[in-house]
Amino acid sequence: MDTRGIDYTVLTIAIIGAINWGLIGFFQFDLIAWLFGNMSWISRIIYAVVGLSGLYLLSTYGRIRSASIE
Repeated sequence: MDTRGIDYTVLTIAIIGAINWGLIGFFQFDLIAWLFGNMSWISRIIYAVVGLSGLYLLSTYGRIRSASIE
């Protein structure tokens, strides 16, 4: 099964989340809260999607390992 499209989409979302965390860590600036409001329903959805993307990316470890064994 080819999941490259999903993988790239989820990876892009996770990278955006990582950039936001970098902004929070270095500059105490939360881009999502600034754009959509502090814990508004849309910002909570964005945080949830980023979290789910991170959980999905855990599956890449298994796929990378199985691809290297073949």
